[in-house]
Amino acid sequence: MEQVSHASNVVFVLLGAIMVLAMHAGFAFLEVGTVRKKNQVNALVKILTDFCVSAIAYFFIGYTIAYGAHFFSSAEVLSQKSGYEMVKFFFLLTFAAAIPAIISGGIAERARFHPQSIATFMLVGFVYPFFEGIAWNDNFGLQPWLEATFGAKFHDFAGSVVVHAMGGWIALPAVLLLGARRGRYTKEGSVSAHPPSNIPFLALGAWILTVGWFGFNVMSAQTLDKVSGLVALNSLMAMVGGTLAAMVLGKNDPGFIHNGPLAGLVAVCAGSDLMHPVGALITGLIAGGLFVQLFTITQNRWKIDDVLGVWPLHGLCGVWGGLAAGVFGTQALGGMGGVSLVSQLIGTVAAVVVALAGGTIVYGTLKTLVGIRLDPEEEFEGADLTIHKITATPDRETHW
Repeated sequence: MEQVSHASNVVFVLLGAIMVLAMHAGFAFLEVGTVRKKNQVNALVKILTDFCVSAIAYFFIGYTIAYGAHFFSSAEVLSQKSGYEMVKFFFLLTFAAAIPAIISGGIAERARFHPQSIATFMLVGFVYPFFEGIAWNDNFGLQPWLEATFGAKFHDFAGSVVVHAMGGWIALPAVLLLGARRGRYTKEGSVSAHPPSNIPFLALGAWILTVGWFGFNVMSAQTLDKVSGLVALNSLMAMVGGTLAAMVLGKNDPGFIHNGPLAGLVAVCAGSDLMHPVGALITGLIAGGLFVQLFTITQNRWKIDDVLGVWPLHGLCGVWGGLAAGVFGTQALGGMGGVSLVSQLIGTVAAVVVALAGGTIVYGTLKTLVGIRLDPEEEFEGADLTIHKITATPDRETHW
């Protein structure tokens, strides 16, 4: 009977890992649809390559830093409990690899290819697992201290802060160190429009991410006996709230509308196992509005050329999600309880500090040593031809 239980958990977590793996296709197509035509191939190649680099970094370094586990045992040992620990690694790897996938959208259209691969290795091998271990494995004693002092640990069920806020706040120094795309802002300070190259691809990416997110959240239970339909419904309600808020505040803009569900889902991850569905809906509504407003301010007022808006979408909505778990997760507002707003605030701030420091060190060092930006001619030509020697669609076809 125990063996059947182990096998069931393996299938459960494996399905989650596959769904989150598919989300990386969503990241790719969201970026393909948003960037200009001359950079579409680069978006596709970058996401796949970064995932594979992440797998190497996490397998040999990151997973050990986060959980103290390793894979340097015999296959017989590794396959115990039907190989549950193996699929658990696979599942958590798909989370770790989301960090460079998030960053990719912010630095699109002007970042050099191989320096970004080096950054991916360093971030997934060292920076991300450092905080992942603090939040999800009680490393360095922060969680026990929060529980003893404020009555509850920092709670992040599916990664609003650990994954999304970390990714978004690491991306911010990367975007600032790269600088804006050439021609994005005029000398007079006005904004030059760079509209999405392909709305259907953008929408496809958003839909793939949205569907996969239910594996991201629900399967974060990691065992069948802990699975909860509440997580699924809360994810749905937050998705709906984010979409509707983005539609209204974004004035029917398709880019905002298709990022709206992602904003809601980012925010609900942390407290999806605690909130009442109405609390999840409100969380999503606020996240959708937050994304639209801050994306506009970031691009137009602050002149920060974050191409896909990954800092407001993942960084700020992730922070909101961490705090929202401490608000709507309380029993007073219909939640399950067992959460402290102070602990949520401290844990969230700690993630932001680690992300900003890690992102600044990694990208600052690479900028100094090897350079992280395409030169002006390469950027003008486009990353597709410059790096990959091919375009998404040929200018002409042979007829023979």
